[in-house]
Parts: sequence; structure tokens; C-alpha cells
Amino acid sequence: MKKIIDFNVLSKAIILALVFSCFGCAFMKPPENNAEWKPLFNGTDLDNWQVKIRGHELNDNFGNTFRVREGNMQIRYDQYENGFDNKFGHIFYEEPFSSYLLGVEYRFIGNQIEEGPGDWAYRNNGIMIHGQDPATMEINQDFPNSIEVQLLGGNGTDERPTANICTPGTQFVMDGKIIKTHCTLSTSPTFHGDQWVRVEVLVLQDSLIVHYVNGEEVMRYEKPQADPVRGNGEGVSIRKGSISLQSESHPTDFRKVEIVNLEKYENDPEGLSQIVEKLMSEKRLAKQ
Repeated sequence: MKKIIDFNVLSKAIILALVFSCFGCAFMKPPENNAEWKPLFNGTDLDNWQVKIRGHELNDNFGNTFRVREGNMQIRYDQYENGFDNKFGHIFYEEPFSSYLLGVEYRFIGNQIEEGPGDWAYRNNGIMIHGQDPATMEINQDFPNSIEVQLLGGNGTDERPTANICTPGTQFVMDGKIIKTHCTLSTSPTFHGDQWVRVEVLVLQDSLIVHYVNGEEVMRYEKPQADPVRGNGEGVSIRKGSISLQSESHPTDFRKVEIVNLEKYENDPEGLSQIVEKLMSEKRLAKQ
């Protein structure tokens, strides 16, 4: 019988391992040095990605919204002749994942498209994790059911933290409570202007999710789940899903989308603790 791992216990074990690593390192066998970063975006083309834009069929890249220029995945709206018209879009990596560390480097540039959805979408994008298969999305569906790591840029005046969480069709647990509020802010600083920012997301199945900005933890929560039905308080746990990037009316560049796949450690709590400790001991910053 396949061994079943309690990931709630595992997440606590990882937290303890990170806190007490200085005491335990002498007694732990060194982790295998094979947790390598794999690029999901190759800097050249959109091979292995699928586009879904509201009102259009899967892989109809309306207006050449998603394109590659100068090594960046660009999101642009210069071919939208009639304004944004709620054409929310997403570009999905072809393979779903369950346990991983995702790294994304992005920047907002220029001006929001005219007739956008509103001021809330100014310098607003997102990394969608644990998402639904794009092939199952309805033609006029705005967003995939998913956990959104919301990316925000500053407006020059107000505080607008990044790597927040929003929940299209989902909810989660934080500090022991089910959170049904659509968006919850992180503790990150605000990034004004067109600067590059690195966001990393540690995902451990339906247990623990942690957001990092330029190497600093800014948010953690547990038990990602679908919206409940029939009056239930809790929904079905989400253990695996798609990864996608948004187009939400503001031009955005992504120069890195990379992943460390941790699925082979899902039945090895000690090995997972060690490899996560090793990965997070390095503070990775976005170079300007």
C-alpha cells in the first residue's frame, strides 16, 4: 500500500526545521544536490504554453496579447482596437504541479490600456497556482478557479504591497481560520516605477503555501480549497493544478518563470525539509 503523508504535520516539520536548522544540521544527512531550477519560460518562444482569453477559444492569442521580445514574455494591448472590453487573459504552462518552489521575475511598464476594468487593475497582474485545466474553462470565464498570487506595482503615492493572495473560486486557511475574503494583503513593501521584482512561491500540495518577495517571506497560509458547496464551511482540498500568468489590462514583462519540482520528496518528509531549508537559505534578488 502506498504510504500516505499527513502534509499538515509535514508543514509543521518544515517550519521547525527552518527555525532550528542551526541545531540540527550536524545530525542531518546532507540533501542530494539535485534540486535544480528548471525554466518554464525559455526566453525565446511560447512553446509549452497555452493561452485562454475571455470570449475566445483556447489558444486564440487575441491581439497577440502574449508575445516574446528581447528575451521577455510580454503582455501587451497595442492591437486591442476597441479597448480592453473585459478580455481577461491567462497563459498556462502545459503541465500541472503539486509541490514546488516557483520563481517569477516581473515588471510593470507604461500605461494601462484605455477603457480598462478600473483603477483596481492599474499595475495589477497575477500568478495563478493550483488552477483548473484551461481546457475546462467556459468561453466567457474571467479567471480560472485557482489561488492567485496577486502582483501589484506602486502608483507613486500609495502603499500597494505585492505577492498578495486573491481567491477566484477558492478559499484557504490562515491562523487556523477559513478566509473567504477575496483578497488578503501581504507584508511586502511597495515597488514604484518600472523596477524588476522577484516573487517566489513555495507550494506543498494542499498543506502549506508561502510567498516570498526578493528573498523575504511576506505571507503564508494553509489548506487551499475550492469554494464550498451546499452550505458547507470547507471545500474540497486542492492538491495539484495549473500554473498561469495573467493579462489584466496593464502591460507587464516577465523575464523569468522557473521552478524547482519537489514532487519526488512528497513521501520523504525529512528529505523535503532539508531541500526546502537549502533552497531558502539563499536570498535571490531581482537584478535591475
